[in-house]
Amino acid sequence: METGISQYKEKLLADFNSRPNYDQGKLYTPVANKLVSLANLQSGQKILDVATGTGLVALSAAKIVGKTGKVIGVDISTGMLLQAKEKQMHLNLQNVEFIEADAETIDFSENSFDVIFCSLAACYLTNISQVLKNWYRWLKPGGIIAFNSWQETAFQPSVLFREVAAKYGVEIPNPNEQLGTEARCQQAVNNVGFQNFQIHSEQFGWYYTPSLQMAEDLWRINAKNAFGFQILQLSPEKLQECKSEYITTIQELPTTAKGTWCDALIYFILATK
Repeated sequence: METGISQYKEKLLADFNSRPNYDQGKLYTPVANKLVSLANLQSGQKILDVATGTGLVALSAAKIVGKTGKVIGVDISTGMLLQAKEKQMHLNLQNVEFIEADAETIDFSENSFDVIFCSLAACYLTNISQVLKNWYRWLKPGGIIAFNSWQETAFQPSVLFREVAAKYGVEIPNPNEQLGTEARCQQAVNNVGFQNFQIHSEQFGWYYTPSLQMAEDLWRINAKNAFGFQILQLSPEKLQECKSEYITTIQELPTTAKGTWCDALIYFILATK
């Protein structure tokens, strides 16, 4: 199991280290801004941003908590943190500290933070139960966790990628399965002892044209990430066969005048210690 986790995290690291234009993605900034707004931050608070990436949440939070507050952003990716630190310098924010570390192995003292954020990263955690226990311990009494999770069936192109891969004997985990319903989110949070569970859902989906080029781009995106690289275990011949079937499947998706719909429903979860 440890070998599998190690390989997974190596792939995760390689993926995020190779995303120099991460902030240009259509979802990342609006989702981060929504999460921060729901937390109702106050001046002087101490904040932890788990899997901070390019610091979208951390830097936004730092502006709100001000000079008397403090934000710590933790991420495993050197490439992501370089972008975060560049933005921090540009914004001249002195109340932010970025730490390069695995969010699942780093430790902080009990009762350290007023708010703990995790935006678009819960799906990458290998042991969400243990992580939530850590968050509970790190929070001050009355502190807040604020994180998000995609619905289990979000991103049809990725769902289809996993389905086609399964036909070739390759099982690819669904990253949105463990927290992919409102009930699972609530159970995971309540099991740790958090209270005042709140959940807000919002649709961030979009229409796209399932052209040959788009299908090839979707194959490349899925095959390179931590929930898709497993397909590379196939022989070159089978891999090409699998790729061709996936591309055909995408091109045959039903479409309207607006295009083909990509569902992207996300849950925003808040709870208190």
